[in-house]
Amino acid sequence: YLRTFIYPFFTRGRPFPLQLLFFGMLFCIYNGFLQGYYLIYCAEYPNDWCTDIRFTSGLLLFLLGMGINIHSDLLLRQLRKPGEITYKIPQGGLFTYVSGANYFGEIVEWFGFAIATWSLPAFAFAFFTLCCIGPRAYHHHRYYLKTFTDYPKSRKALIPFVF
Repeated sequence: YLRTFIYPFFTRGRPFPLQLLFFGMLFCIYNGFLQGYYLIYCAEYPNDWCTDIRFTSGLLLFLLGMGINIHSDLLLRQLRKPGEITYKIPQGGLFTYVSGANYFGEIVEWFGFAIATWSLPAFAFAFFTLCCIGPRAYHHHRYYLKTFTDYPKSRKALIPFVF
């Protein structure tokens, strides 16, 4: 939701297409309804769920992913000065290891949520997130390698040290 409602107002450079904002909002409303409906009306958790390893590990993954995502977005916003539209090489944080640090953070975040809630709709959303933004990270990585001759060759596309 951060990416849909807040992030576009902090970006610099080219204008953000209103159509993408609309479809992003529509998707978030629909997905939020599905997640909420399942958690309120379908899910049944035992009283000690908050101490279950699935909940605690999922919550930790969610918070870690959210931290990575927010930090990476902050680094990306600081790349350009007001009015600049040229691409620059992101540096710092997980951008040291991957081209799509913000994408990696978002994927970790939603898989953490899926583990914490242990629900099919949450796993479906996490998988959908991986399938949608995983290829974007790969294509950004290829673009950076092709565009910048000084781009770090050891940097991976999405998963540190792996892919």
